[in-house]
Amino acid sequence: MAKEVVKKIKLQIEAGKATPAPPVGTVLGPAGINLQEFCTKYNDATRDKMGDVLPVEISIYEDRSFDFVIKTPPVSFLLKKYAKINKGAVKGAHEIVATLKQDQIREIAEIKLPDLNCYTVEEAMKIVEGTARNMGIAVEGVNDKELQEEVAEAQAEEARQAREAAKEEQAAQEQQEETKEETE
Repeated sequence: MAKEVVKKIKLQIEAGKATPAPPVGTVLGPAGINLQEFCTKYNDATRDKMGDVLPVEISIYEDRSFDFVIKTPPVSFLLKKYAKINKGAVKGAHEIVATLKQDQIREIAEIKLPDLNCYTVEEAMKIVEGTARNMGIAVEGVNDKELQEEVAEAQAEEARQAREAAKEEQAAQEQQEETKEETE
């Protein structure tokens, strides 16, 4: 008879660096599995991908044994790695922090294809391009000009809002001066 799965836990752990300390220990400890055994197996399985953050899905059975499946790195992690940046744009698509080439997007799509909800590399590329756009990463030849126009529009809008705020501030000061003169 097959073992019954009691719990499924999903974590994102850096490859080859799982330790029984937090955050791994605090999540897996209450599940009752042998933390050191999990860490050893995970580190051995991910040793070749050192430096990457890898999602792992752990199935815990009623007898406290476990299995785990290692997924491909998140698209956002891969985009940051290929663009050589530490984080995406603060303002999302309204700010450009890096530009990637089509072939780099294709490489990322090929890496992520097994975990994405699509069948072809072209479909996977569209998913990766969408994530890149929201992170402020332009894709050469696809949306780089469009993103630059959006950035220019966003900057113009910010300047307009700043001018309006300055006018309102000035009007408020003038009104204060008028009420001050009336009371005197």
